[in-house]
Amino acid sequence: MEFSSLIFYGTVAEPKDQPIPVSVTPIHKKKYTRKSVCLVKDDDEPGPSREQEEEPEAEVITRSLSLSELRDMRKDFSRLPGEHIITWLLRCWDNGASSLELEGREAKQLGSLSREGGIDKAIGKKAQALSLWRRLLSSVRERYPLSEDVVCWPGKWTPMERGIQYLRELVMQEMVYYDPDNAPTDPDEVQCTQPMWRKFVRSAPSSYANSLAVIDWKSKEAPTVDEVAGRLQQYEEMQHIDGPVIEGWT
Repeated sequence: MEFSSLIFYGTVAEPKDQPIPVSVTPIHKKKYTRKSVCLVKDDDEPGPSREQEEEPEAEVITRSLSLSELRDMRKDFSRLPGEHIITWLLRCWDNGASSLELEGREAKQLGSLSREGGIDKAIGKKAQALSLWRRLLSSVRERYPLSEDVVCWPGKWTPMERGIQYLRELVMQEMVYYDPDNAPTDPDEVQCTQPMWRKFVRSAPSSYANSLAVIDWKSKEAPTVDEVAGRLQQYEEMQHIDGPVIEGWT
């Protein structure tokens, strides 16, 4: 899928005295080292010896989270008062929920993250080690089995930065109900479907709506949300320069 060529005009209680022992699944980080360089020469190849190409070698390092890091996790992944569930999930993704792997008993130590008992209970339900990201998605899906129960409320967004945020939230809403075994992990790499785009355009203010509405979908391969966001940012920048003119949005 491509856009047609066009021209645009116009909390858990904290310890008070002694620290509480916390058991958290180790975080796995990659440390890259380089192999030593050596000179190699084929027996039948004339000329000087050549330097063998250096290749990165991954070394896995593990460590346990400290109590202060656990507090930071609560801060980073706790839902704010009045925050919509989809907005909260997207913020958790941006804060790195996919890089944290926890067992069920360890996830429970994070306390109330969602401000909803049903979701919080489900976060630590599965005993095996899972990423916090997968736990959050499955917990919201368990609490709200129907997609109609989890909605985005954008109003008329402005500026474009808020519009891009809303587009990402539309993706997040769909990701909650994807098959968990085959679900994409990165919302920005999900394809921007035509229904998703139409919702986005309907939420646009009048200064954007007419221009965005004329975008057509040609091919079967849809652009990713990240690609669309990049084009929208270019469009916004051109508005402040000369009017704007954008040709060949593909």
